Amino acid sequence: MADPLKNLPKLPVERALKVISGRWKPVILYHVFSGPKRLSELKRMMPDITQKVLIQQLREMEEHGLVSREIFAEVPARVEYTATELGLGLEPILYALCRWGQRHAEAQGENHALLDCIVRPRGVEAAAA
Repeated sequence: MADPLKNLPKLPVERALKVISGRWKPVILYHVFSGPKRLSELKRMMPDITQKVLIQQLREMEEHGLVSREIFAEVPARVEYTATELGLGLEPILYALCRWGQRHAEAQGENHALLDCIVRPRGVEAAAA
C-alpha cells in the first residue's frame, strides 16, 4: 500500500478534504466523537457499509491520525476505535456540515425524514444550535 501521506495536496483546504473524503469517513468520525466504538458497533450504526470498506476507512483514518485503535488482550481480542485529538478537531466542522445539511433539506422541503445532528462541539451551547 502506498504511503497516504506522500501524495497529499499542498493547499491546506484541499489536503483537509482529501483526508476526510469519501462517503464513510465523516460518518465514522461522527460516530466515534461520542466515545470509543468497536468495529461491530460501527457496523450496526452504518448497516449500508461493508465490513471490508469499514476496515479500510478506519485504517486510512488511523494512518492520517484521525482515529486510534486500541487492542485489548482478551480472548477473543477486543479492538476499539477512538477519535484522536486531531480527529476531534473536525467535530465542529462536521457538526456545521450536519446543520447545513438540515437547512438544505428544509429549503428543498425534504426535512421530514432527517435525523438530528447529535454531535455538539465543545463550547457550543445547545441554544446556539
